[in-house]
Amino acid sequence: MELRDVRTAPPEFRRAAARISLLLVAEALRSVHTVVTTVTTPLGPAEGRVVRTDIVVVPVLRAGLSMMDAVLQLVPSARVGHIGLQRDETTAVAARYYSKLPSDIGDSHVVMVDPMLATGGSSAAAIDLVKAAGARSIALVCVISAPEGVAFLQKAHPDVDIYTPVVDRELNAHKFIVPGLGDFGDRLYGT
Repeated sequence: MELRDVRTAPPEFRRAAARISLLLVAEALRSVHTVVTTVTTPLGPAEGRVVRTDIVVVPVLRAGLSMMDAVLQLVPSARVGHIGLQRDETTAVAARYYSKLPSDIGDSHVVMVDPMLATGGSSAAAIDLVKAAGARSIALVCVISAPEGVAFLQKAHPDVDIYTPVVDRELNAHKFIVPGLGDFGDRLYGT
């Protein structure tokens, strides 16, 4: 509720976004390949599991940057790409202004982080870019979604798993999620 509350100031909004991102990313990474390994503790050997899959995190700029550190906290060796998309507020169509992805991502597991899944257009465009770069294993992690965006993305990219804790009621006439939480980037950065 803290993220939705209009009274939440940017510092508290950022802390809440970081907390929920960590939980969501942990769930999204639960199925990646791990191997059993043994370490020596002060009292003897202990078995555990470590990630052996190459993880690539791709935040969709700018709001997705708030979720990137959650991936890096869990998998410090993850490589990082960036995709910049800007939504035209009149048409709700996303235009790419930046894309920089790591090389050789065909055998990697890409975790795309974008807090809002509204129409699905931006997410689908970002996924198109990572697939064009060779990615075959992709998960999309969102903080809040609209049913229209989920449906659009499932149709456009049925092979991509979507991780979101809530699917709100609908999009309004301006293509904003209702009840939503406002513009995530603006709330995050106080703009």
